[in-house]
Amino acid sequence: MSRLTDLIARTKAKDSALGEELEREFKALASRRAFGLNFERHRPESVELPGRPVRRGDKVRILPPRSSVQRADQRLWRVKRIDGKGKVRMALVELIDAEAPETVDVAVADLVVVAEFRDYIYPGLVSTGRVERGGDKPFHTVINGENFHVLEALTYTHRGKIDAIYIDPPYNTGASDWKYNNNYVEKDDLYRHSKWLAMMERRLSVAKVLLNPDNSVLIATIDEKEYLRLGLLLEQVFPEARIRMISTQINPKGVGVSEGFKRVDEYIFIARFGSQDVTPSSSPLLGSRPIDSAEKNEEGEEDEGTQKIGLDWQTARRRDLQSVRRTRPGQFYPIYVNETSGQIEEVGKPIPHEQDRLDVETRLGCVAVFPVRDDGTEMNWGVTGPTFIARWKKGFARAGKAQPGKPQPYIIQYLKSGPIADIEEGRAVVEGYNPDGSVIAYYEQLGAKAPPTQWNLRSHNAEHYGTKTVRALLSGRKFPFPKSLYAVEDVLRLFVLAKPQATILDFFSGSGTTAHAVMRLNRQDGGRRQCISVTNNEVAADEQAELRAAGLRAGDPEWEKLGICDYITKPRIAAAITGKTPEGADIKGDYKFTDKFPMAEGFKENAEFFTLTYEAPVAVSHNLAFQRIALLLWMRAGSEGRRIDDLPAAGWDVADTYGLLMDLDRAAAFCDAAAAQPTLRIAYVVTDDDRRFQAVARALPDSVEPVRLYESYLSNFRFSMGR
Repeated sequence: MSRLTDLIARTKAKDSALGEELEREFKALASRRAFGLNFERHRPESVELPGRPVRRGDKVRILPPRSSVQRADQRLWRVKRIDGKGKVRMALVELIDAEAPETVDVAVADLVVVAEFRDYIYPGLVSTGRVERGGDKPFHTVINGENFHVLEALTYTHRGKIDAIYIDPPYNTGASDWKYNNNYVEKDDLYRHSKWLAMMERRLSVAKVLLNPDNSVLIATIDEKEYLRLGLLLEQVFPEARIRMISTQINPKGVGVSEGFKRVDEYIFIARFGSQDVTPSSSPLLGSRPIDSAEKNEEGEEDEGTQKIGLDWQTARRRDLQSVRRTRPGQFYPIYVNETSGQIEEVGKPIPHEQDRLDVETRLGCVAVFPVRDDGTEMNWGVTGPTFIARWKKGFARAGKAQPGKPQPYIIQYLKSGPIADIEEGRAVVEGYNPDGSVIAYYEQLGAKAPPTQWNLRSHNAEHYGTKTVRALLSGRKFPFPKSLYAVEDVLRLFVLAKPQATILDFFSGSGTTAHAVMRLNRQDGGRRQCISVTNNEVAADEQAELRAAGLRAGDPEWEKLGICDYITKPRIAAAITGKTPEGADIKGDYKFTDKFPMAEGFKENAEFFTLTYEAPVAVSHNLAFQRIALLLWMRAGSEGRRIDDLPAAGWDVADTYGLLMDLDRAAAFCDAAAAQPTLRIAYVVTDDDRRFQAVARALPDSVEPVRLYESYLSNFRFSMGR
């Protein structure tokens, strides 16, 4: 190993690019497991961006001539110069990683920009339409883009905030169902399985950053071709998760014949994190029938038919790295825990930023607990001292288990405002109090039982309630193998029923079934859950050859209108909300099972559609890309209410859930307006001066999170996520 390290160092001295590439491969090999799931990681993926204007310095591919069906040249070139105007613009491009310099002049119209997954990205969004029928409810969002890059964009808006991920990834059938590096992975590809694993591992690694580690779930459906590998991959990426697999029947008639057997089922992996539990099912949909009267249990005793669902106690320490000490004045203070009883005795006052926490005032028999990560990073508590004290006095905060030897010696927990409101308004039952004064409360679920691990339900038939549902919504448009709407609804209900404001993510959204299922759940209990759907605008493989023969290319309007996002996902979600087909006719048919009503009624929901963009960091820092960044700021604040789409002429603006301060000379007026807006969550402050930012932060209400632009945005994407 040391000999290889020396050789790599010598190579880097002669050819730094080659040396760094060898070093990356060496580290990948050295990190392989002696046991467990080993596979080729392959070279980093890349994605073509046909809608992106070509700029000097871009990586590009040269497209084949129009009307040609030949395979495109896969070599990458760097744009050195662009000359001319309009359709006659020409570019001088140089071959990347060539042994000898090679340049060529090419029409800009014959180039397509390529983004490699090893490259840093600085994402933005452009809106391509919206549907509004839900009043002040949060917006469901559909993002058209390469899902790996969209996941990276969400690390800025939703880091640690996702309550549930539902994905239906490509099943790797070998029938041109997915691409790796712009090429379909065929059945005879020797690296078919390792390419699939490499693709999935990169995306799951970023998804891990988005999930709430204290209480969330990841759900993934798969069939027999990759279920064994997916199970091992989930265990390796999420070693802290509790993972179960469910077998579910999707077509009683069977699909195809493999090795002499017809496939009637597929598999659902469920990975739970933190305190995420399974909500018992009170309907017969998951194989557990309602309890109309008392039943006998195994001991011959009568069951009351009632399940108690505990409240969700949250870790009081903030998790996101944008909330380290110094960023939130008033939220770094000691909580004194008695070392004998393990109970909170007192809450101290915030200490100055320059004071060492170890120098804080002591209390006899107690240890001072500060919000500190295991690696020593000083964070903030989730609320200010007075707010924490108020919750503690009412039994809504407590000290959790001891952590001997760690920088934070006790876990500190509290209830958030939702469960507190449920207690105070009678939706949760208070059973008593623990010795430390913390409340014992639960939600009562009548007639419920734990679901089985084998599902055999008529409502989960993919042909009747997947394919035919899409056909009804979209006037006969076809989409291959959509999931049953009710199957997705049922599995999500198990984990978000007690979370009426949950955020659900699907980054293989296809036809948009997940968002549709979330709308149905909201209708059933008045919830305000929102779904983020991520898909690309890939045109089906059998249609691409015809389009190319007709002289079309990706990026042409006639091509793009047939892509998955524009042809299926967006119109399906719009149709579900409005109750009308894309042609404006009332949708025929009724929803069935749990909630029966005409499909033409639609849903009282909001949705907006976006396309991912790739921004230059210089343009971002100079306010030249604000309109694309503005949508991310709105999403980070909850995707609801009015949005600040343009730079405010007054130097500041306050919307429903967030505010923007650009002229720091107007900070006093901005802070006054922020204090007068009770639903404000975030204040974005544009400044390069940290001292002035801290001054504004101190003047803001404690309930408002101050975020410094554009430093927080740029720093979020300066490191390589998932690479």
